[in-house]
Amino acid sequence: MFLLLGLRSNLRAIRHRAESIIRPGGVSMDHDPRWYENEDFWRELRPMFFNPERWASTVDQVDKIVELLDLQPGARILDLCCGPGRHSLEFARRGYFVTGIDRTAEYLDEARASADKEGLSIEFKQIDMRDFRDESAFDAALNIFTSFGYFDNPEDDRRVIENISASLRVHGKCVIDTIGKEVVARNFRQSDWHRDGDGTIIIEERSICEDWSRINNTWTIIRDGNQKEFEFTLRCYSAVELASLLTEGGFSNVNCYGGLSGNCYDHEASRLVVVGEK
Repeated sequence: MFLLLGLRSNLRAIRHRAESIIRPGGVSMDHDPRWYENEDFWRELRPMFFNPERWASTVDQVDKIVELLDLQPGARILDLCCGPGRHSLEFARRGYFVTGIDRTAEYLDEARASADKEGLSIEFKQIDMRDFRDESAFDAALNIFTSFGYFDNPEDDRRVIENISASLRVHGKCVIDTIGKEVVARNFRQSDWHRDGDGTIIIEERSICEDWSRINNTWTIIRDGNQKEFEFTLRCYSAVELASLLTEGGFSNVNCYGGLSGNCYDHEASRLVVVGEK
């Protein structure tokens, strides 16, 4: 790891020097096109996706979601792609009735253990978001932290939206928090790297493809002398495209924002947040 100290801008030098310290046989690559079904992907990247700083931001995010959706006490909430329960747990602490959906068993096991430890009653289900539908069961649905646009076929995204709409009661609301095509275009970087608190090095490389409809990502994880490489792709929507998808999927009133605080989706937006009312 000492060979990497002091390098801040030259990705090629970072990769070359990092690889020079990897133990023989310590390189593993994963190129499964259905990356979202790869349990190793979610296991290896869990420390990056759900680091202490991100957990600490949960209370503030839930505050903003409650205000953005005008959630009433005791509302029934669907947390779609709930992961280890970051938002589900906080909503349950506030007295909301929560159902968390995810396809990663390890994340759901962690979420259930956390809920049991706190004495919280949350329903967690292992199921693909394309297959979950519970007719008119919820007052609100959340899809937070870029958990949309996983699939190769755009019709699968449409199916997810239709499922959400069907699962909401009349006047129920949905919020999707993702990367916006406009934000990506403004801030695009072909490569980055950073070091986590435990010494893990993450090299991120990106490319735009299919006429700006998808972002291909390659993440190289270097930890304890071993290297793993994961490739994954996300469909990238503009505000107009995602708002149209919600309208076509059953939502009558759709608004776009630049963050969960409800700020304008303009040249200063940091996220694409779309709220639809059924």
